[in-house]
Amino acid sequence: MDLVESGSVGGFFALRTTAPETGGAHRPLARLYAGEDGPLHARVDRVAARLGAPERRVGASVAHLGLAARLWSTALGPAALHGRFPALDPSDLHWDGALTSPDDLWWAGSETRPGTVDALRAAVQEAHLVPLHAALRRDGHISPRLLWGNAGSALAGALRELTRWAHAHGRPGAAERAAALVAGLLDHPDLAGTVRGPRLRRASCCLYYRCPGGGLCGDCVFDHAPRTGLEARPPAP
Repeated sequence: MDLVESGSVGGFFALRTTAPETGGAHRPLARLYAGEDGPLHARVDRVAARLGAPERRVGASVAHLGLAARLWSTALGPAALHGRFPALDPSDLHWDGALTSPDDLWWAGSETRPGTVDALRAAVQEAHLVPLHAALRRDGHISPRLLWGNAGSALAGALRELTRWAHAHGRPGAAERAAALVAGLLDHPDLAGTVRGPRLRRASCCLYYRCPGGGLCGDCVFDHAPRTGLEARPPAP
């Protein structure tokens, strides 16, 4: 397993394996999931302020989308490229919410897992996303549908970036493995239907368009930003 190569796919795929020289405020994500919500509250506040978000849940959604993308990418990249990935146990994965996106992650573990759908689901969806969603709901009102939509979108985004890299570097087999893994991961009640069609366009909205000058994401469910709320009818997949 070569984390340097998988990190070269892009910033969301990079995984620090040594402690930051400055120390910083990195802490195991297990502490956040256990109820130490202060850093997450501060992260949401920071993102909401930077975006000029009209609602706190918009900042929470965008902050969540970034961290979900990091978690999926650091697992999917090495799984597709090398057949194994870091175990990413929440007690070994350190996060500093004060740093800018992509969220900085420092892995202090050594155990790896086989690059299978079941192992990826257990390591990312069950060990991280489920408790992360619970922490965000403690932070404020945000729907599970929006959070799982973000998770599906983040997974699809990781696949797109990895596929582009694999074809550019003569690794079509890695792109095929990544596509098969993502298809398997999306075949789960929490993620099924969150992205649709061959382009994996999301079926819900992350709310980014509500920010001043926010516009639409590349995989947005909407063709045009709605004038009011999320009641507008989304396009067919």
